[in-house]
Amino acid sequence: MNTYATKIDQHIERFIANVIEYTPRVAGALLFLIIGMWLINRFSKIAVKAMEKRDLEISLRTFLRSLISIGLKIVLIISVAGMLGIGTTSFVTILGAAGLAIGLALQGSLSNFAGGVLILIFKPYKVGDTIEVLGQTGTVREIQIFNTILLTGDLKTIILANGAVSNGTIINHTKHGVLRSDVHVTISAAHDIDMVKNLLIDEMMKQPGILKNPLPDVIPVKIVDNGVTLAIKPYSLAKDHGKVNAEVIEMTRRVLTAHQIALTPTKVNP
Repeated sequence: MNTYATKIDQHIERFIANVIEYTPRVAGALLFLIIGMWLINRFSKIAVKAMEKRDLEISLRTFLRSLISIGLKIVLIISVAGMLGIGTTSFVTILGAAGLAIGLALQGSLSNFAGGVLILIFKPYKVGDTIEVLGQTGTVREIQIFNTILLTGDLKTIILANGAVSNGTIINHTKHGVLRSDVHVTISAAHDIDMVKNLLIDEMMKQPGILKNPLPDVIPVKIVDNGVTLAIKPYSLAKDHGKVNAEVIEMTRRVLTAHQIALTPTKVNP
């Protein structure tokens, strides 16, 4: 009986000793955890405000905030475990191996993700822009983390991988909000070229959709058999480009007909 009581006393003493030994560690780790979580939340809010000032897309802001928060919380948990005396070397090794395996498995997706982040940060185009990239032309309908979605003029939806887009040549037709039309017409060389130019420019200045700054222009660009090719170059808002281009073609036909200016048919190579 005395032996049994002695063993109980020893266990109690050992338990009390462990409590006395680990209480400061646990208390310190708990305090470190609370302060660390507060700092992480504070840092996340500051990061979001910085991203808002840079006018980053909402989808990118949300993703980066989650990425920052999760990454810092993992570091905090590993630090707290180390303070409690828990071995963290194996844990870190497992995380590293898992990260490497995931990275190799998702190599293509990570490339698209990186491309999406670059596009959302540097903004070579935005939703609503008309762009030409990877041999495709269309209006940007959506910029996702992994893909860019275009809508073509014939209402086809094109989904492009951001990795390839960010590494390719991007032509943004509407970046500055203004586009120039180029309508070519070949007239008989018997006519006064300066007179024809003035007639066309005067008529373009009357069109409401054509911008007066920069001014429209008409430039001789090529001499063909018995004729001169004129390039008619009016400027318009990007959103009105298609409409203005069609109006300029009709206007040119009307002006030439009204003043009996003969056209010279261009030769078509067989």
